[in-house]
Amino acid sequence: MKTSWRSASLVATAAAVMALTTACGADNAPTPSSAAQNVGATAAAGGYGSIGATASPSASTGNGYGADGQQAAAAEPAGKLSVATNPDLGKVLSDGAGLTLYRFDADTASPPKSNCDGDCATAWPPVPAGDASAGAGIDKSLLGEVTRTDGTKQLTIGGWPAYRYVKDVNAGDVNGQGVGGKWFALAPDGKKATLADLPGLSVRKDAKLGDIVVDKNGNTVYRFLKDKAWPKSVSNCAGACLEKWPAVGIVSANDTKGVQKKGLMGFTRPDGVKQMTVNCWPIYTFSGDTAPGQTNGQGVGGTWYAVSPEGKPVGAPAA
Repeated sequence: MKTSWRSASLVATAAAVMALTTACGADNAPTPSSAAQNVGATAAAGGYGSIGATASPSASTGNGYGADGQQAAAAEPAGKLSVATNPDLGKVLSDGAGLTLYRFDADTASPPKSNCDGDCATAWPPVPAGDASAGAGIDKSLLGEVTRTDGTKQLTIGGWPAYRYVKDVNAGDVNGQGVGGKWFALAPDGKKATLADLPGLSVRKDAKLGDIVVDKNGNTVYRFLKDKAWPKSVSNCAGACLEKWPAVGIVSANDTKGVQKKGLMGFTRPDGVKQMTVNCWPIYTFSGDTAPGQTNGQGVGGTWYAVSPEGKPVGAPAA
């Protein structure tokens, strides 16, 4: 009886594992809630820093700017700006080296004016306007410059003077977020970076397309007709394609609203990135959508379409 019971238990366990791993192919697995995060292809490499580590005024000791005793970095060129995806702040503007750019509440955007000089500018080096250019997902018309009191030209985004923070040493660090209650990471449109109060995936009613899936930032989610869902999820978007169409990272099924639960899981891409699926179809956002609610990726190349709550490509021609 003991052997029989053990055999039956093993069979039941194996059946449960098979049910989980064959829904979208053996490479797929349910997504744990601890893995919930949207990751774009343009996200800076390495860690994302510790949000709030210096977010209180008490963190700003000594010179009052949150970086007492540290030396000012050389005025490095801005280079080609990019958009990184931070799990706590959403889309964050970065310089050519992947360092986070910030704005200062004591400045003004209309007209642009910097009020950060002396020790302040030592802790928060102004970003030179010189060679700054707009990368994917950034409206180049928002890039400008302001003349500082020392005569140098500082980069502005949407009118707001841009700075780096001396305590950010790695690409993606956001140690300056919230310092003194006056310093905040820049969003691509010049506003303060912040997440929309939305689930990881939810449904929005678009005036032209009807019900479509959006990510936690309110950005439209897309499907690529050249991808595959069965017998397992396969993405055929890589390299330059993935730069324009960032893969949506893993989202817990419990962190979704209105999206079909069947086939709602993640898979591991050949490049090692974990990507989310809806009804087993890989999903993406579009770098050309620079604000929540935009659908600029709809119908691009006749192969990219917004996703319905059931995972179907909205508006795609009949197969």
